[in-house]
Amino acid sequence: MTLPQYITINGTSYASDKLSAEAKSQAANILIVDAELARLQQQVAIAQTARNAYSAALIEAVKGRGEAATAEKPKKPRAPRKPKAAAEAK
Repeated sequence: MTLPQYITINGTSYASDKLSAEAKSQAANILIVDAELARLQQQVAIAQTARNAYSAALIEAVKGRGEAATAEKPKKPRAPRKPKAAAEAK
């Protein structure tokens, strides 16, 4: 792995060409790990976005706004009719 001209570790910059072979090796390892951490953070963001979408879909389904919402809701039953004799007596 080719190192950049300067490497910054914990806020301190080091010139790559002035590092020992061991320090260059460790710096390369840090760069590899940093790249892997960035990749994993991107994967976590993708997974979190998918989870949020699934959660939203679940909430919609539970509230009845999913596919079942397109079905016709049953009508409220009518009040019973008064008997004709009681209506005529008034």
